[in-house]
Amino acid sequence: MAIIITDECIACGVCIPECPNNAIAEGDVYIIDPELCTECYGFYDSPQCASVCPVDCCIPDENRKETKEQLEAKAKKIHPDKTDFKF
Repeated sequence: MAIIITDECIACGVCIPECPNNAIAEGDVYIIDPELCTECYGFYDSPQCASVCPVDCCIPDENRKETKEQLEAKAKKIHPDKTDFKF
């Protein structure tokens, strides 16, 4: 399932460098591209945007549930040259 950023976002930007997929875009409200979000699967044990967010506004998108297999396939598609995933 992709992560979303809620309206409580204070646009501090700490989440942007933490995303291994460059899925977070700046704007009036930060957004996460669900096609690029793998919940950091293959890189970390948990979504890094959520772990660094000072206002806890990075939450799972209940409308985009994905299995670990789907997240793994997406990560491999986004990073075709990477061979050291942590699955």
